[in-house]
Amino acid sequence: MRKEETVDYNIKTAWHAIYRMYNQTALKNDFTTSIGFVLLNIDSREGTPATKIAPLIGLESRSLTRMLKNMEEKGFIIKKPDPNDRRSVRIFLTEVGKQKKEVSRKTVLAFNELVREIISEAHLKIFFEVINEINKIVEEEINKPVLNHEEI
Repeated sequence: MRKEETVDYNIKTAWHAIYRMYNQTALKNDFTTSIGFVLLNIDSREGTPATKIAPLIGLESRSLTRMLKNMEEKGFIIKKPDPNDRRSVRIFLTEVGKQKKEVSRKTVLAFNELVREIISEAHLKIFFEVINEINKIVEEEINKPVLNHEEI
């Protein structure tokens, strides 16, 4: 099987193309696609517990910690103790962070509108069904017991 015929190759190349496209807009606005996804997952009014952000966007907590530090240095966010759990920190958007979040939101919406103009609802419905099935397969594989080398 050629790599172009594999499911993972096609998902990866599509995602990388989308990521590069988003990054062009983000870089013009002094941030990155990754920061944009973090911004989109922070509640603009209530803030968001720092521990909830990484799982929402599929990041390791160490990577998120570095990114949050960078975002704080750029003035996009502020950290405050969580009033419900003093051991936890909530992330809040600054005014600049809210502006960057809006850039991210508009960029994502514009891409989705473009896709919906070109690809029919019927095809998109099939795409979502297939991608959901792929996600289920991956989850099942992740949750399978791992064999040690003696069992192979």
